[in-house]
Amino acid sequence: GDALPLQRFPPSSQQPVPVPHAAACQPGRLPARPLLRPAKVCQAGDAYTREKFKPQPTRDLEKEKRRLQKILALGKDEVEDKVEQVFVRKKEEEIAEPDRFEECTNEIQERREFLAEMEALGQGKKYQGIVLTEISQKLHEMEIIDKKRSEEMRNIMTKAFPVGNKSNLQD
Repeated sequence: GDALPLQRFPPSSQQPVPVPHAAACQPGRLPARPLLRPAKVCQAGDAYTREKFKPQPTRDLEKEKRRLQKILALGKDEVEDKVEQVFVRKKEEEIAEPDRFEECTNEIQERREFLAEMEALGQGKKYQGIVLTEISQKLHEMEIIDKKRSEEMRNIMTKAFPVGNKSNLQD
């Protein structure tokens, strides 16, 4: 970015001092700051060697044709359908994951809290019948769930630990 230095020619009375070039250009020794490399150095290294061709697995053209035909016919890619199905299944599993027994317990607790709030506001008699009916329905549902679970556990235990012949059980 600076201006170039002005060149001054020495007066004719002064003779230019010869600069020894032999020390700077010794064979086999590169300058401290390499600008260009000799061709022999480049050829000696790996600069001119090519990588060996490694073929990649080829695509199944028939499979690709069928996929594109389905895209044109249906407007969807079958891969997308599979992804959506897996995603829907995961959502269903996540929805089914919360325990219904625990949900019923939480709902009963919410109804009790609501009834307590209404009694504090003086409206308890108005909502008491409705809330107690809902609580009894939830308790009945919890009993059904408990019976199913105990039956499942009984079946699992009998399969895991067979007791023996049925004649022994009847005596």
